[in-house]
Amino acid sequence: MFKKANRIHFIGIGGIGMSGIAELLLNLDFNITGSDISKSQNVNRLEAKGVNISIGHSAENIENVDVVVYSSAVKKENIEIVTAKKRHIPVIRRAEMLAQLINLKETSIAVGGTHGKTTTSSMVGTVLEGSNFDPTLVVGGLVSNLNSNVKLGHGDIIVVEADEYDRSFLALNPTIAIITNLEMEHTDCYANIEELELAFLQFCNSIPFYGEIILCADSEPLMKLSKYIKKPIVTYGTVSGADFRAANIIFNQNFSQYDLIHKEKKLGKIKINVPGKHNVLNSLAAISLGLELGVSVDILKNSISDYNGVRRRFDIKNNNSQIIVIDDYAHHPTEVKATISAAKSGWDKDIVVVFQPHLFTRTRDFYKDFANSLFDSDYLIITDIYPAREEPIKNISSMLIMNELENMGHKNITYINDLSDLNATLDELNLNNHMVITMGAGDIWRYNEKYNDHLNEKMNQCND
Repeated sequence: MFKKANRIHFIGIGGIGMSGIAELLLNLDFNITGSDISKSQNVNRLEAKGVNISIGHSAENIENVDVVVYSSAVKKENIEIVTAKKRHIPVIRRAEMLAQLINLKETSIAVGGTHGKTTTSSMVGTVLEGSNFDPTLVVGGLVSNLNSNVKLGHGDIIVVEADEYDRSFLALNPTIAIITNLEMEHTDCYANIEELELAFLQFCNSIPFYGEIILCADSEPLMKLSKYIKKPIVTYGTVSGADFRAANIIFNQNFSQYDLIHKEKKLGKIKINVPGKHNVLNSLAAISLGLELGVSVDILKNSISDYNGVRRRFDIKNNNSQIIVIDDYAHHPTEVKATISAAKSGWDKDIVVVFQPHLFTRTRDFYKDFANSLFDSDYLIITDIYPAREEPIKNISSMLIMNELENMGHKNITYINDLSDLNATLDELNLNNHMVITMGAGDIWRYNEKYNDHLNEKMNQCND
């Protein structure tokens, strides 16, 4: 490969999207450096592979680099961006780097949608791997089968996520697009649903004439949008009229099973090792793609059965007869509802949700929807908003969700302002035959780990 620019520096390299691209470029023999504000699992993983990562940002971090890559979470006034521009070092967004990477392969598959991108893209990767395509994979979560969010394959296919945040996906021009759903999200970027729909329409119409768009027929907004899409369309879902359909769905704890139907012809039974209707749809998207690529049903059936999930997507951390502990990335009302529904459909246990709201804007715009989604929890512990990239907004707090739930009649809500109190708060509930689910896109997962350690310690004491 011709490489005029070899030394690439990533600002915010610990982010899941950034770390994946950095690792892929590392595997392609580029010289990778990075910086971030703190240590993380992703930082540790890359350092173990030999990447030099600075904690904290400074002008010295970009000495002798050829290209600087930054994520949408990094502010334009970042000292490394400012310095790079002064030195005339090319500075490009993560999405633009991803767009250039997908050109390395003959066929690119981009998975978009408001929810389910990471799970669906990892299922697509699993199906293609099991079908001997040996794909390259870059996704927004740690795939359990890989213990990574990236895989460099030798085949002609690359699978990536198409992130709608900040209109990043418009930088991509994939061969095939899968769109899982469409609803209002990222209100800090889109003024209304019409703006978001327009962005998705623009993305879909960027597919080449020889490509294809695979849409979820269960999403009404997508079906309305499909009238304006000018490229070939294939649909999947549980509703009648979908080209590929899941019927007779059965849920049993952490697996789901359904009949695969193509234009009213039964093709066989599909079993997946993850719960919930949303995962049935995600798997159906991957299988629909495989069938469109000419893979046999039997191979697809075996391939999808090898799928073992993604970290932080209904991630079972502790499973004993009394308490099951789950960690989940759900941070939008629809995702919260889907996760609780999956728990209720598969297990006969009381559900304790520990919810960390993510972003002030999302809480401001969706607090009533969050309350509706969380109402199905048997017990709810709610904590302060994880701000991520945002500054606080006056009068916007997790109390909005809590007050709404109390008005709706939820009887078992506890607020904690310090997550280090979580273990004690859960102990006070005196749990037995319960499932504890930590939810959120912030740092709630750290406290899930601490709670598991706490549970294991208590169990060891009992055994002694």
